[in-house]
Formats: sequence, structure tokens, C-alpha cells
Amino acid sequence: MAEHADVTIRAHWRSFIACGVAALTPFQYGLDFGLIGGLQAMPGFLQIYGHRAPETAIGWNISTTRQQLISSLMTLGAFTITGFAGLIAIKFGPLYVGRLLIGFANGSFVIFSQLYIQEISPAKYRALFFNAFQFCVSLGMLIGTVVDWATAKRPDRSSYLIPLAVIYVIPAFLAVCLFFIPESPRWLIERGQFDEGCKSLYWLRPVKEDAEHEAAEIQRAIELERESKSDARFWDMIMNPIDRRRTLLSIGAVSLQNVPGSMFIIRNAIGLVGLLASASIVVRYGRRRILLTGSLFICGCLQLMMAVTYDKHPGTPAAGKAIVALCSVFMFVYVGGVGPYSYLVGGELPSQRLRSYTFGVSSAIGFLLTWIITFTAPYFINPDALNWGPRYGYIWFPSSVIGALWTFFFLPELKGRTLEEIDEMFNAKLPARKFRTYQCSVLVDSREKKVSIDEPVVEVEDCRHK
Repeated sequence: MAEHADVTIRAHWRSFIACGVAALTPFQYGLDFGLIGGLQAMPGFLQIYGHRAPETAIGWNISTTRQQLISSLMTLGAFTITGFAGLIAIKFGPLYVGRLLIGFANGSFVIFSQLYIQEISPAKYRALFFNAFQFCVSLGMLIGTVVDWATAKRPDRSSYLIPLAVIYVIPAFLAVCLFFIPESPRWLIERGQFDEGCKSLYWLRPVKEDAEHEAAEIQRAIELERESKSDARFWDMIMNPIDRRRTLLSIGAVSLQNVPGSMFIIRNAIGLVGLLASASIVVRYGRRRILLTGSLFICGCLQLMMAVTYDKHPGTPAAGKAIVALCSVFMFVYVGGVGPYSYLVGGELPSQRLRSYTFGVSSAIGFLLTWIITFTAPYFINPDALNWGPRYGYIWFPSSVIGALWTFFFLPELKGRTLEEIDEMFNAKLPARKFRTYQCSVLVDSREKKVSIDEPVVEVEDCRHK
């Protein structure tokens, strides 16, 4: 594994600033989810986009079709921007186009910020930064809900215009901050800008010698990849056996966040507590162990929910309290142990050459699954439809078991590995169980070769699995 001369947080404070700025981008994604649900219950909003309904408590309502479109188009927009560059239909009203455009923006935030964090963060703290990433999502949802609550009683359009104005805060802040953080050094070196890549590493790393060693490691991995493969092509994700394995693993890892069906359980502040608790263990334990343990805990929660549903006294206050408690445990484990790590591992698994392609497809599939869950959950839970209630867990318990088994047999451990070391291990065709103990040669060889930024080309030696 990679070893750095100084891996303390104080030494890497610049990396923390850069990754912290990038980790703010999902706040917008969470804020949108938190705001949009409350807007659809505000009289000021319904007067514009709804219709009169004297039989309701507030005298206004919104059609089911419009409600579904408002809720789901943002997720579909995110799916589109993360998966492929498609054409936008022009035969929709401005409200729906706006939701799609917000989806495009949020999808860009989610995927490109994660790619940036993957490429600039020290290996030891990569998981911690993704913990902060997920924290911002949950915090955005919570703040969005609070803002809606604070403005809901306003009788005019300001009830929903104020929440919408809040969405501008993070983009405006990022528009200023992004001028002061460096470009990804891996991206620069891969495009032949070795000097610029080294300057970026000098800004991010505390010791110049460590930055030079890391530059050599990156350059060497890029040259080896170019010797053995052609330029990056989209279909290489499927046609190349090694990249196909990495693509399937990345899709599986990102999909783990949807396997428990978390979208049918209302998120609350307990998820933030789970994230804060996981921050203390994220740099000590492997991703595989945390994902496996979290999946098994979720299986237990879902099984207990079903048991309470079919208790001798279903529907009683005691049964309701038990289900609420289990939902809180579910969200504590999910937000603190499964959600952030699924995206973390999904971004670590692709090769450097195909990372944007692979992670884009994985994220798109993740958004698609989220949309399917969000769109179909009311049909199972709503009293006017199937009215399953907590029995809806019957669908997600077996899928969670499958997710835990997949994690155990197929997901490799990547804790503390640089992206170049991960490339070497996949090229060596290691089984998942051997990733944790494998001794990589890529960093050792790069440290034997001192690199100077005055040398535009770094000599590359071959590396084989021994």
C-alpha cells in the first residue's frame, strides 16, 4: 500500500480545502429533494401550478400527473446527464423544462465532484471526503425541509420563491471558490501537461518530494496503460475483459445504495448522526467490511419490520412505535454505512482511462433505480392502491440479502490504495479476497526513480504481477 511521509490532516490541509469545496456540490442535490416535496403543499405554489379543491384543508390541490412529473423529472435529468448526452424535448412547459435543467445541473455536480475527489485526495482520507459528500446530501435535505416549514404559511408566491432562491447559495459560493483550487493532477498529466500536473500536486501535497513521487507514479501508470491499450473508447468498458469486470463491479457498488429500497423510508436527522458516527471509523476499517456489515444490519431491520407487521397486535400504537424505531435504526445504518461507501467504491473501481465513462454509466443506473423506486413506491404503500404499508419490506429484504452476498463474494477491498495501485491489482486479475493483502510494486518502483518537474517525460519501466 501507498505510504506517505506525513499523512496527518494538518499536513494535508490544502487537500481538505479542495475536497471540501467539491463536497459542497451535493448539498444542492439534497436541497432540491428537501424543498420540492414541501413546495407542492404550499397555497402560493398551488395557486400557480395547481387547481382549486374546496374539499381539501388548504382549498388547493395538484394533479397526480403533474406531481409525479415535478418529483421525478429532476432524477431523470440527472440520469440523462450522467449516462449520455441526449437531446432535450422541447414540447414541455417551462416548469418541467426547469426541473430537467435542475436535474442536469445536479447530475453534473454529483458525478464530476466525485471524480475530482477521487483524483486529488490522499488515499487514506478518500473515504472521509466521501463521508462529507454524503453528509452534505443529507444536510441539504434537512435544510430544505426546514426552509419549507418556515415559509409554508405565507399566502403569496413568496412561500415558494424564497425556498427556490435558497438554491442559488451554493452555486454562487462555488463560482467564486473554484477559481482558487487546482485542476486534477491526474487529468493534467494524462493530457501531457506534466509540469502543470506537478504544480497542482505541489499545492495539494505537503512535501515536494512526495508530490514528485506521486507524479512519477501517475505518469508511469498512464504510460503502461498506453503501451498495452489504445485510446479510451466507450465500448472498452464492455469489450475489454478487465474493464468489463471493473464496470460491472462499479455498477454493482453504486446500486448497493438502492438495494435496501431506502427511498420508501422517510429520511430524518438520525441519518446525520449516522454520518458523524461513521466519520470516526471511515479511515480505520475497509469499505468492504463496512458495506457488508451495514447490509446485514439493514436485512435485520427489514425482517423485524415485517415481523412487527404480522404481530398479534398489528396496527396498535406499540407496533407503530416499534416500526418508527426500526426505521430510525435503518436510516442510521444506511446513511452512515451504505450510502456514502457505495458511491465511494463505485468511483474507485473504474480504470483511470475510462473513469468518466464507467462512473457516468454507474451513476446513471443508480439514478434510474432511484427513479424507479420513487415512482413505484406510492403504488405499494398508498391506501388507495395495494396498501402494503410496512409489508413493502418484503421486496427489499431479499434484495438486501443478495446485495450482502454480492459484497462478500465479489467486492474487493480498496482501503488505503492509490488509483494507480488499484489499476495494477486489476491488471493482475486478482480475486476479490486477495486485494487486501496484495503488495503493489507501482509505488515502490516510482520511489526508486526521483522525478523532477524540469523533465517533461518520465522514463517508464514495465511492471508485472509477481
